[in-house]
Amino acid sequence: MKYIARILKTPNLIALWDFKEEEGQARKAQGVSDFPLKEQNGTLPRVNEGPLSGYSAQFGNKAFLSLPHAETGKLNIYGKSQGVTVMAWVKWTGEQTGFVGGMWNEYQDGGKRQYGLFVSLPYYNGRNQVCGHISWNGKPTPPFPYSIDYSASHQAVPANEWSCVAFTYDGKYIRSFFNGEFKERAPELIDHTKGFEGYPEGITHSKNPYYFPDGMGNNGSDFTVGAVLLKAGMGNFFKGQIGGLAVFDRSLSAEEIKKLSKN
Repeated sequence: MKYIARILKTPNLIALWDFKEEEGQARKAQGVSDFPLKEQNGTLPRVNEGPLSGYSAQFGNKAFLSLPHAETGKLNIYGKSQGVTVMAWVKWTGEQTGFVGGMWNEYQDGGKRQYGLFVSLPYYNGRNQVCGHISWNGKPTPPFPYSIDYSASHQAVPANEWSCVAFTYDGKYIRSFFNGEFKERAPELIDHTKGFEGYPEGITHSKNPYYFPDGMGNNGSDFTVGAVLLKAGMGNFFKGQIGGLAVFDRSLSAEEIKKLSKN
């Protein structure tokens, strides 16, 4: 419990879920409110294993957790120079694209994207990596079909072992961390960007940190854990265990991330 206390004492914590509740119960946070995340599309078994409370929630049957937008309160973090940090303790199965947590709705009203933590976003150079996604307008990044604006860690996330995955945004740069460590990526050609208007040769830039000075929009998404709304319905299902999730309304320093990442 000293580990949880260390997280709770960190300034600007909005919510920390430790997933100690049994299957069928709302998962409640400690922080400025209890933000009860309710099961949708089925139930999520509790596993007697986890780095924070000793428990975790088992994802993989297309069930997920949700808090309606009207109840998000201080989780609705936005602004031109507003910071955010999302940290999670996960045991991922290694399959593609898993949404961990945040306010990220890709479809409704053209998109209500805001901020979100993913494991593996392969389309724009984030395969098997920690990805932190930020959006200003909630919609795809012009002229591309999807939102391109995410950082991706240099390190890969291993399958079937506990890891701390996190990202920060300070209003200018998105940074991805794996087990408390930030590793810069050299500029690289971003896949699937060639041939678009204004980008005949594609885009070349660093994925970590990812430069995004636009800010974070107030776009109306629910807060979800384990899945996001896509055109075909809920998708990007996380597979594996989530044993902790923390949201802060500022960009934590690299030293703070390192300190909080290890028990």
